[in-house]
This record gives sequence, structure tokens and C-alpha cells, in this order.
Amino acid sequence: MSSSTLPDAETPSTLRRVDQLIAHYGQSHQNPVNEVIHLIAIPLIMLSLVGMLCALHPFIACAFVAASMVYYLRLSWVFFIAMMLWSALTFAVVFAIGSQVLPVSVAIFVGAWVLQFVGHKVEGKKPSFFEDIQYLWVGPVFVLSKLFGKLGIRW
Repeated sequence: MSSSTLPDAETPSTLRRVDQLIAHYGQSHQNPVNEVIHLIAIPLIMLSLVGMLCALHPFIACAFVAASMVYYLRLSWVFFIAMMLWSALTFAVVFAIGSQVLPVSVAIFVGAWVLQFVGHKVEGKKPSFFEDIQYLWVGPVFVLSKLFGKLGIRW
């Protein structure tokens, strides 16, 4: 839900925390090119991050994802469940990559971040995480909120 779609009676102070975060994140992701880039790059960054952490040790990746799940659980049950499913799929892809997971993950990570910064150059606004590090975790929620909106799922 972007701030432009808020009903008149709903001000940011009356919104749930998850809606506030998505609305704020959306303010620097309004250009359609930047939005499409983020819808592609954020899942790729998530995949590559799990891949790089698994290359160090799968336990490290699992611990990072588990800690992230605490954040998502505090925001919304719907996002928590969706992120659990996305994480399971991510681990499956990472394990399918096998012994090449580190170089593949590094290449994806670098390429996806370059795309993100190109998107913000097009947008003319800096990334939200420069303001607050938690927006690195809000990015995936933003992507899911776009998908949920298309599917008519209320979070």
C-alpha cells in the first residue's frame, strides 16, 4: 500500500507499523523503472546473500534467516509466512547450485546491487537503507506487498 492509496481517514500515525514502513519505502520507489528493477533485484539479493552465507557455513545462513524471521513475525503474520516460504525456496535454489554457490552468489549480489543503484539514479532519490538500516529487511516486504496487491491478498 503506497501513501498515495491511503484512505483519507488513514494518516500515517494511524497505520500499522508494517504499513508505515511500506509507505515510507514506497516514497523512494515511485518511478516505474526503479520499481521494476527492485522487484527483480531484491529477490536476487536475498538469494545471493543466503548463498554467500551458506558458502561460509549453512548454519550461518540459517541463523541469519531465523533472526530475520523474528523481524518479519513482528511486522505481520502474512509477511512472516510468505518470507518463510520464500526462504525455503531460496535455500532449495542455493543447495541446487551446489559447489558453485559462492561465485554464482557473488556475481548475482554485485549485479543486483548495481541494478538497484541504477534504479535509484533513475528515481533521483537515495536508497531508504541510507536513512535506516532496517529498510534492508523492508525491501522484501515491499516486493511482497506489490505481489499481494496484484493477488488481492491483504496483509
